[in-house]
Amino acid sequence: MNLLSIGGSDPSSGAGIQSDIKTFSKLNVHGLSVITAITGQNTSNFGMVESVSKNILENQLESVLTDFKIDGIKIGMVYNSEIIKTIHHYLKKIKIPIIVDPVIKSTTGGMLIEKSAIVDFKKFIIPLATIITPNKFEAEILTKMKINTKNTPEKIAKMIQKMGAKNVVITGVEVKNKKISDFVLETNKKYFLKDENILKINRGSGGIHSAVALYGIVKNKKIKKSLEFAKKNTLDSIKNSKKIGKGFVITNAMESDVKKIELSNAINEFTKIENIFENIPECQTNFVYSEKKPKSIKEVLGISGRIVKAGKEVMVAGHLTYGGSKHVATALLIVNKKFPNIQSAINLKYKKETISKIKKIKWSTYDYDRTQEPQNIKKKGSSIEWGVKNAIKNSKKLPDIIYHKGDFGKEPMIILFAESPEEVIKKILKII
Repeated sequence: MNLLSIGGSDPSSGAGIQSDIKTFSKLNVHGLSVITAITGQNTSNFGMVESVSKNILENQLESVLTDFKIDGIKIGMVYNSEIIKTIHHYLKKIKIPIIVDPVIKSTTGGMLIEKSAIVDFKKFIIPLATIITPNKFEAEILTKMKINTKNTPEKIAKMIQKMGAKNVVITGVEVKNKKISDFVLETNKKYFLKDENILKINRGSGGIHSAVALYGIVKNKKIKKSLEFAKKNTLDSIKNSKKIGKGFVITNAMESDVKKIELSNAINEFTKIENIFENIPECQTNFVYSEKKPKSIKEVLGISGRIVKAGKEVMVAGHLTYGGSKHVATALLIVNKKFPNIQSAINLKYKKETISKIKKIKWSTYDYDRTQEPQNIKKKGSSIEWGVKNAIKNSKKLPDIIYHKGDFGKEPMIILFAESPEEVIKKILKII
């Protein structure tokens, strides 16, 4: 994946082009850049801004657009009208996702766009946006209206959408009960995204949010999922921020292990499924994701504890680590050896109605009888390996699920398999 960032240079690497390249690198994608302006700033103070010339801007754009297959573009700092019009000229016919992050003011106080250029920003840059990601302050500047009970986030977002952006997310519109909310307006739906509020002034969180959102929309095409992914990883980057200079802390881009990111987000989505507690077995649940062709459970990512239920609430007890799961990871290892495309699995509570639904939609279903398990296998503690091997020994199709009905003192169980954690979630939503 090749992602292009168009924006200003920040010598402190807390924001701007440098931050985007770091973020893209953490996501294991190739980052390209087109610099629109040079700034002099650090974690405490803002100095000077100099826009690049039209000639060098055009040369940069031509260089990357003619040589690389660009999968997505982020537009950040665009200092003046000449920069804005030049970018519009080169991107107006491009049919790939574009995230617009309306950079207006630096954390350290400097203006990052000329006031006279805001009109052209609305006319030429906003219409390019697949998603535009202003914070509350930026949304108020763009609409010249304060967000309040009369001018709701929805009203402000609709005004920005009328400027040409397909989808609008206004970040940080409300802080309530230790939660911070983003308001999202898609083409035909609206909703809030909420997560914990972290009381830490930082540099770079907005840039990380838009860069990760770009990665998300290119990878999975879904607006809500991309923004949830971006919000979670932005919060993680704030938690991991570091005091590098003498002023504000700098956000530290999230975990570089993309598999860990994907599984973490899928687990988060799993815990939010309505009434999912009804599908958590007594031994609790683990959710795993492997490397390609894993040789041992040390190459399978899982939860060191479990996904547990407490009444109707479902929560994660433990952390993601390679080798974190034994039983579900072992089942995945056996299946992956025969069907290498299967890299993710989860265990669910055995319910007759669930099996009936699965059979009605004609999934590839396999089972084994634990009452037939040899005593030497039970003593070795390798029941899962024995059972799964027996279940698929004559199979020619990828298994969607493997289940057993239990034995004396052994809980019945369903294990669901898929190519990725995302596909696991899709399958779960079809059968619960």
